[in-house]
Amino acid sequence: MKQFISVHDVNNINALVKKALAYKADPFADRHLGADKRIGLLFLNPSLRTRLSTQIAAKNLGMEAVVFNVDKEGWALEFEEGAIMSGNTVEHIKDAAPILGQYFDILCIRTFPSLKNKEDDYSEMFIKQFIKYAGVPVVSLESATLHPLQSLTDIITIQENSKSENRNSKLKIVLTWAPHIKPLPQCVANSFAQWINTWGEAEFVIAHPQDYELSEAFTKGATITHNQDEALKDADFVYVKNWSTFTDYGKVYENDPEWMLTNEKLKLTNNAKVMHCLPVRRNVELSDEVLDGPNSLVTKQAGNRVWAAQAVLATLLTSLEGRTE
Repeated sequence: MKQFISVHDVNNINALVKKALAYKADPFADRHLGADKRIGLLFLNPSLRTRLSTQIAAKNLGMEAVVFNVDKEGWALEFEEGAIMSGNTVEHIKDAAPILGQYFDILCIRTFPSLKNKEDDYSEMFIKQFIKYAGVPVVSLESATLHPLQSLTDIITIQENSKSENRNSKLKIVLTWAPHIKPLPQCVANSFAQWINTWGEAEFVIAHPQDYELSEAFTKGATITHNQDEALKDADFVYVKNWSTFTDYGKVYENDPEWMLTNEKLKLTNNAKVMHCLPVRRNVELSDEVLDGPNSLVTKQAGNRVWAAQAVLATLLTSLEGRTE
């Protein structure tokens, strides 16, 4: 692995999950792997779990982690090639990224979509420019279209909480849209769909209202329905997430509270475990009864963020040393 931007950077999902669960069982097994190595965590927008879990993962491997909030503490960066910098931007990525590559052995970037211009957001220019100019491995801590560390965490959580050895058929996993008070990006939903489809070890269904189709680049291979009850039938895992419209980009057309998952709806499932990436707006996206109930994996899921990050960082560190696994 040379970088971690999407599922396409991973040769074997199950092997990476196995490594993550091994670190969960023994967090300091490779505490010297990152000795004398520095990791830079650059945030262009806020974070809680992603930031803290990656710092802990790096520490477990013996790395020194430096966090920098670019949006609050640094110069406004310019990413356009050939830009005439006569506006608000002060420093070009061509000048900043190579220096960061000298400071750090691994560079982690958190960006966020504008939800105003689909072509700009889906070009992933910000993170691609870091990759182009930094000269060191780059890890996505969420980009304009994807959240790969979250998706790896999700598969870790699903494998950890499924009893596939006692099954005669594939797991059924449902990604269902949920109401929200404002437009949210498609990153988590895109990424989850991409990883589950690539993993290929589950029946995968996406449920959402009309006009909330995601990009087929990420959903191809999934069954898509506008009937939530139909999707939930016999589900083993239900992933709840809001996203704004993709075709008419970044809009909220629908906010029907009937799409909120409740215990009554869970009766349609195979006693399904419920997942959400957090933060969650209680009693809007998910009801208290579900979040605080026995079917919720939300807290366990968030805890697994450390082990997902640790598995990725360890793989990159091994690659830096010229070793393969």
